[in-house]
Amino acid sequence: MAHLLSCDGRRQLRLMFMLLVLCATAVGAATRDPAQYFFDSTFGDFAEELETARAEGKKGVLLMFEMDECPFCHRMKTTVLNQPEVQDYFKEHFMIFPIDIEGDVEIHDFTGTAMAQKDFALKTHRVRATPVFAFFDLDGNLVARYTGATGDATEFMWLGEYVVQERYKDVTFPAYKRERQAAAKG
Repeated sequence: MAHLLSCDGRRQLRLMFMLLVLCATAVGAATRDPAQYFFDSTFGDFAEELETARAEGKKGVLLMFEMDECPFCHRMKTTVLNQPEVQDYFKEHFMIFPIDIEGDVEIHDFTGTAMAQKDFALKTHRVRATPVFAFFDLDGNLVARYTGATGDATEFMWLGEYVVQERYKDVTFPAYKRERQAAAKG
């Protein structure tokens, strides 16, 4: 095909290719690994994590129930949870931990009861589909739950704001989202 293009056409094609590579590089550089920048390290003692959250002035704990082969979990990690503004906002307000819904690793729930991650997910929190984002207050009470991947980083930020502002006390998240969409348009 290159022999059918003029010299100027080949130059333009090379330039477009270089711009495409630069754009892809810039997009990659603007993201950070969620394993390092979104999730916190834990030994699986969530009662202790609540104490840490209180001491650090957080609003609570966010658990992401996930599983390895979940395409929606993967999409969240590669398009939303890798965004610096998402990471910074959520880290400011929450301790954040992943929970493998198929995991055999033992954890201690918010009351100190020991169980496997998969039992914590299924038996305690009835998680059957992933991802599930479960927000807990500083007493270990579930205050908000979102099942599935959000449409984009903006919607996920709205979910965080919904919990931080304690709007779950007076409105559902879909209603809150409609408020935010209307405000963004007007």
